[in-house]
Order: sequence, then structure tokens, then C-alpha cells
Amino acid sequence: MTASTGAAALDVQDVVVGYGGGDVLRGVSLTVPEGGITCVVGPNGAGKSTLLATISGLLRPRLGQVRLHGERLTGKSPRQILELGVVQVPQNHSLFRDMTVRENIALGGYILRDRKLAEQRLDGVLAMFPQTAEWLGRKAGSLSGGQQRLVEFARCLMVEPRLVILDEPSMGLAPRVLKSVFDAVRLMHREGKTILLVEQNARAGLRLSTHGVVLENGLVRLSGTGQEVLEHPEIGALYLGGAVSPAGQSGGPGPGQGGTGLTGPVNGAAPGAAR
Repeated sequence: MTASTGAAALDVQDVVVGYGGGDVLRGVSLTVPEGGITCVVGPNGAGKSTLLATISGLLRPRLGQVRLHGERLTGKSPRQILELGVVQVPQNHSLFRDMTVRENIALGGYILRDRKLAEQRLDGVLAMFPQTAEWLGRKAGSLSGGQQRLVEFARCLMVEPRLVILDEPSMGLAPRVLKSVFDAVRLMHREGKTILLVEQNARAGLRLSTHGVVLENGLVRLSGTGQEVLEHPEIGALYLGGAVSPAGQSGGPGPGQGGTGLTGPVNGAAPGAAR
């Protein structure tokens, strides 16, 4: 797995944002390291979807700002943010069911004005996800949920994104399908993509990730490496159904476990189930 460089690809600073006058995020600050997979977990209503909508430009924060490689995203339109290389794969399946797989993937490059470049990008995407090449002539609606998710991943790569945002990619998929979806995330990571992931399957998402962030009540409760967050005893008890040992087994913390490298408060949270 490609290691992150440590530099911040995305920087969220003191963001306050909400709907209809009510704040959902109440001063959220976090970084997404370049070349890593950052997984955000937390209970329902913590503000995870609001965070993604703010980064993508669908919501404008009342306070704070979001920067991509130092360039301010706050105040830009979703189209402008897309052109800067931020692509989001939404939680719900977003393919056009009556269009072919080829047509759906090609739509990912609709902002590309050079047809030859678009064809080159399509060839590259199909080489990365050869399964999708076998489905090019099929209607997208004929594919299984897992197959549709892979096509959505392929489509998002058409613009060679600088940041890939995945909103609960395992949502609605059978457990046996999850491995292929997470393997595809690992593949994008190995190809050098920086990924921000919100995942309902908190254990699987944190195991997959280089970095982890816990959101609760619109605040960052804890952050660290994915393994540190996964193994932290209090977070495990509150969000993961029990702490996870370094060997990956549920139970209490092992020697030296539970805090090194972690930032954020760790006391006083109300229990909640991760989405």
C-alpha cells in the first residue's frame, strides 16, 4: 500500500456549517494527508455527510475554510471544485440505469474538452478496472450493486482526481461483495490517489485506512492513524462494539495500546453506533 507523504492534500479549518440556521459542524478541523486513505467514522447525525457536502461545495460554511493543496475551496461552486480535482462518489447508486456502462464511465470526463484525451483516460480506467471492460455494452441497470459501485469508481477516475471522496461505498451491499469493493479502494490508493472515506462499516473502513477521524456531535472527537483509532479502547467500546487488539481480535487494550499519536478529547462522549 502506498504510504502517505505527510503533507496535507486537504485542510479543513474551524468549519461551522449547517442547515436552516442550525449548525451541524461546530468548528471542525482535520487534514487529509496526501497519498493516504482517511476514514471518517461516527454515530448517525455526527455530521459526516455534512462534512462531505461542504468539501464538495454543496454547502457553504458560515465560518472556517477548506483548502486543497493550499488553494481555497470555500466559496467556489461544485463545478469549480470538480475542475480542481475533487470528485465524490455518492452514497446512493448514481449511474444512469438505461445507459450503457461505457456511456456512464465516459460521462465522468464530461468536463474534458479534448476527445482524444477522454478516450485515453477511458482506456486507462478500463486497464485499472478490467472487470468493467467486460460490461461496456450492458445497461448499467442490469448490473449488481457491487458491479455498479466499481463502475462508479471507474467513472470518478476519468478526470484524474487529486482527491477522491467515497461516501459509504459499502452501503446496501451484501457482505460477500464488500471485499471486491474495498479491494478496488486499495487499488486506487496503490495507484497514488488520495482518498477521503466515510464508511458505515467502521471496523472495515479503519482497517483499510492510513488515517482515522472520529466525528461526534459536529466535532472531531479523536484522530490518529487508522490502526490507532481502531485499537483505542474507549472508541472501540463506543463505536465498534468493543476495543480491537493489535491482532485484530475484540477485547481490551494490549500493552502499549490506546493513545500514542492520537489527538482530541477521549472522555465524556455519549455512546452511538457508527453508520
